[in-house]
Amino acid sequence: MLISLSSLCLYRPLRTTLFFSTHHLLSTPLSSNSLVHIWSYSSSHSTQVSIAPANVEQNEEQTIGVPKVDVLKQKLELLGIICDSSCVPGHYSNLLCPKCNGGQSMERSLSLYIVQKGDLARWRCFRTDCNWAEQVFLDGKAGHDGVKEKEVQFSRQMTKESLRLEPPGEKLTAYFSERMISEKTLWRNGVMQLSSEDVMAFTYRQNGLLVGCKYRTIQKRFWLEKGSAKILYGIDDINDAAEVIIVEGEIDKLSMEEAGFCNCVSVPGAGAGKNSAKLPPMEKDTAFRYLWNSKLYLDKVSRIILATDNDAPGQALARALARRLGTYRCWQVRWPKKDEFSCFKDANEVLKYMGPDALRKVIESSEPYQQCVSEADKVV
Repeated sequence: MLISLSSLCLYRPLRTTLFFSTHHLLSTPLSSNSLVHIWSYSSSHSTQVSIAPANVEQNEEQTIGVPKVDVLKQKLELLGIICDSSCVPGHYSNLLCPKCNGGQSMERSLSLYIVQKGDLARWRCFRTDCNWAEQVFLDGKAGHDGVKEKEVQFSRQMTKESLRLEPPGEKLTAYFSERMISEKTLWRNGVMQLSSEDVMAFTYRQNGLLVGCKYRTIQKRFWLEKGSAKILYGIDDINDAAEVIIVEGEIDKLSMEEAGFCNCVSVPGAGAGKNSAKLPPMEKDTAFRYLWNSKLYLDKVSRIILATDNDAPGQALARALARRLGTYRCWQVRWPKKDEFSCFKDANEVLKYMGPDALRKVIESSEPYQQCVSEADKVV
């Protein structure tokens, strides 16, 4: 009997008596205002389309109270483009093309982009024998919303081949093994390496699609693949999760999995940005764009455990995350003592020196963030 490896990593229940009920979820939608340039293509050859539903008369009475994006999606459906939950303003989505049906493999080759205000959608099919490219305006006005052609760009979907990725070689496998990260965990999380180079490649996926890649050398030099989406690492692992653990690095996310927690994501980069009394508007909160781009997942979460690094930048990041996510639903870990004078820094250190059971206990012993702040006499 074949058993999926993903099924072996369970969403280990935390202390269920401490769960928040769903009515505590954020009531204000965390809309994203970013243009995530995952693709790059000039749409100068696309065809402008303005369509009114054949069976629906577009009058004010019927559209009062209906979000613009919903009306736009109705127009898309008349063209055969069926939108799913990933089709939200400010994001790209890969869908089945109604013109070619994705060919024999039924590839999701249609790249759809809805502008932030929800009144314009553009798309293109990347199958060479199709290349269907058009756009739909909510009210039929060309250039509406001040959208310029260069603002919505497309290119072929990232692939392992285009990034020259291959499975980790002997050297990198040994590197991860020293840190108690198994080959099974590397495989499930799509950890690769640059072809013929000892460079770790952490693939960022959303809805199973490769949307970005972060590289790291053994000497801790980091860089992102151009055009990578700004999202949390491991975002697909928290789809419909009631509880989420947030860590500060990809290796810490892998470490949590070794301890039995798959419902964990990592921030794509360290840094808490500028600390100010008032949070910046979402469109200017560039340091945390990955949070707003992941809002559809995080809005459904009732408890968030912050397991950032045990240093000044890590604590600053925890404060910044809690302010944006809501301190009422945030919990914080207390890293165990390493010796008389210091504590372990992060999840991987605990896993490496104390083992998975100890790391599991750290997570299960997390405390309400507001309580931790009160005890430390800090102001959030």
